[in-house]
Amino acid sequence: MAASNKNDVKKPNIFVRIGRKFKEVFSELKRVTWPTFPKVLKSTGVVLLVVVVFLVVVTAINFGLQALLDLVTGIGGTGA
Repeated sequence: MAASNKNDVKKPNIFVRIGRKFKEVFSELKRVTWPTFPKVLKSTGVVLLVVVVFLVVVTAINFGLQALLDLVTGIGGTGA
């Protein structure tokens, strides 16, 4: 009695599978629509602006919480 088993089907060796995967990747990269340089600059500017805005907001919150902590504990470094 010959039982059909899933393991009967042989997979290609690792090098064949890697080669096939590279071929698929390069084929997909040919179909990518790459952004123009001005669009890249604009997107980079937007990202940098958002980072700076968040930096300012987080820094302001940090200073505010530090001032509140100094007020509550009374151990602020505002005197000698």
